[in-house]
Amino acid sequence: MSNFIQTLNRYIRFPILLAILLIVAGILQFALTVNDIKGEHYDLKLFQLSPETIRSAKTVEDTEKTEADRERIAAEVNPVYTFSTEIGKNQVTLLKTTFDYIIEAKQKVEKVTKKSKKEDQINKLRAKLDKIDQSGPSVRLTEQEIVTLLAQDEDGLKNTQDALVSIVSKQMAEPIREEQLTDAKGSVERSVRGSFSIPDAVRTIAITLARSSIVANDKKDGRLTKERIEQAKANVDPTRILQGQIIVQEGQLIDREVYHQLEITGMLINQKSPKPILGLALFVLLQMAFFYIALYHERDDKETKTRHAMITMIIYLASIIVMKLLNLISSEFDVIVGFLFPATILPMMFRILINERIAILATIMSAAVAGIIFQKGYSSVLQMEVSLYIIFSGLASIYFMRNVRKRSSVMTTSLGVACVNIAFIAFYLLLSQSNYGPKELLFYLSAAIVSAIVSGALMLGLLPFVESAFGMLSTYRLVELSNPNHPLLKKILVETPGTYHHSVMVANLADAACEEVGANGLLARVGCYYHDIGKTRRPGFFVENQMGSNPHDNLPAVTSKDIIIAHVEDGVKILEKHKMPKEIVDIARQHHGTSLVKFFYYKEKKENPDVNEADYRYAGPKPQTKEIAIISVADSVEAAVRSMKNPTADAIQQLIHSIIQDKLQDGQFDECDISLRELQRIEYVFCETLKGIFHSRIEYPKPE
Repeated sequence: MSNFIQTLNRYIRFPILLAILLIVAGILQFALTVNDIKGEHYDLKLFQLSPETIRSAKTVEDTEKTEADRERIAAEVNPVYTFSTEIGKNQVTLLKTTFDYIIEAKQKVEKVTKKSKKEDQINKLRAKLDKIDQSGPSVRLTEQEIVTLLAQDEDGLKNTQDALVSIVSKQMAEPIREEQLTDAKGSVERSVRGSFSIPDAVRTIAITLARSSIVANDKKDGRLTKERIEQAKANVDPTRILQGQIIVQEGQLIDREVYHQLEITGMLINQKSPKPILGLALFVLLQMAFFYIALYHERDDKETKTRHAMITMIIYLASIIVMKLLNLISSEFDVIVGFLFPATILPMMFRILINERIAILATIMSAAVAGIIFQKGYSSVLQMEVSLYIIFSGLASIYFMRNVRKRSSVMTTSLGVACVNIAFIAFYLLLSQSNYGPKELLFYLSAAIVSAIVSGALMLGLLPFVESAFGMLSTYRLVELSNPNHPLLKKILVETPGTYHHSVMVANLADAACEEVGANGLLARVGCYYHDIGKTRRPGFFVENQMGSNPHDNLPAVTSKDIIIAHVEDGVKILEKHKMPKEIVDIARQHHGTSLVKFFYYKEKKENPDVNEADYRYAGPKPQTKEIAIISVADSVEAAVRSMKNPTADAIQQLIHSIIQDKLQDGQFDECDISLRELQRIEYVFCETLKGIFHSRIEYPKPE
């Protein structure tokens, strides 16, 4: 797999490669989950018997029934009437004005003697009365009625006026609606007929005037009535068919109402909609976009990011397949089988193999997919119980895994996750307020424990295969390689004890420096343990393993150079033979970079001034990572400081500074992402660490 990844990276740029990988993963996820969102549709006809009990797949409003209910309620709303006293006052005023005009005309008629002038006064009276008719509801008096009124004495007219004003005022003081006008006019007429103040000669005319003065004064208010109707309609709750509600029982006749409900819920065979499919496609696209952003912005090299992307998608899709398999048996049980899903295997694997950020993202994404897969046909769009269960379980495992460095501690983590699972399921059972029997309670308790334990067991079982297939180096693997009982470390300790001690010292320096600049300190430490394993082939040719004479004193410089340089390639061969991780092999291969073997170069140059400097350099390559760059400095610093006769703080600091500057000027850091600021911090850490090691000691007195 590692070779395949290297080949892909050689020919395809990472952004394009990541996009292709996520597109393929998105298509596979879509194919795996598309059947879970299509819903159930039935081939049913009107007036046939239902072959099964059908529940509503969603909550919908029956708009037709809702509108019918609102119209019925609106029809029952009583109109709003507004009683106006002004109308009564106006009618009384018109009535009084009518008699005032008549009395005024009578007075003028009596003063003239000529018939033509009398007729003029009557015509003027007619004109005034016509104006009154135009001002409001009244009656047009005939010529005979006007003459009859003018024939009455003034006191009789005034008595008639007063009586009519009193009767009309009293009647108009009460609310009168349009439908009550006939009764109100009849009441006024009876009052006029029974009045002794009105002369019999004008009683009929008085009745006519009184009846015409009675109008509706309690009128319907269109605006307020409309508002009351709208308010009544708004108070009518929509008629809804609720999610999970039984629409028709098995064997029940599908009448028009049932068929209508099946139509509006979209559950008939001819009502399949592309909307859920489009929604799922958008959901998958959104998920892949989040994965793209997270994986693209990782700070690793191109090959590592590609490896992480492939692992993420493979494990993520595998978890979806496990969900699908569990969902196949969910219909056989009344409990939520989704609680059995090993929810923590995915975040635990990502936390170990990649990083915490990807682990959290994958947890949330898998929880969302689980909500779709485990949702029932008549439940909500997402089965929130399972989604929240996976999120809580996954986040708990990520938290508990923070300080776990041994595989044996994974099961302890699983027990902690099991406690969180039990707490969440208890929350779910209590909040649902359902009555569960002993069997259901035992299932949920078992599911919480089994989910956590199986996750840990699967992780331990699958992790070696994933590491081997993708050439990954997890924290657990590094801890195992740091065990002193490892065969290769035993080989170094037994055959080259000086080299072993040197490697441990370099490991301490490199680990501290890596932690200071945010690099992988554990990788640097373990890599240091193995970086000089090539010296086990010729241990006596390296000064730290020499107890007596130095064999290089009797060898030409070119031969000594070849022996020293060869330990790098010898180490690489030994590590590859024992199938050590690529990162460890790279440390052994690159920790000297292309640096110069100065001692033997200058030794040869004394005898041969024309010596080629390139022949005395290591084959390289130069350090490719920050960790290897730090190891290369730590290796040189430890050897140089150890060779000092009287190490003081200032001398150590000057020596470390000169070594770092020498490597920097020699271009040994050109191919890794280490900065000058980081080199300054590394120099400080080395100084502080070595000062503690080579501190001043009290000189013990010699025995007498």
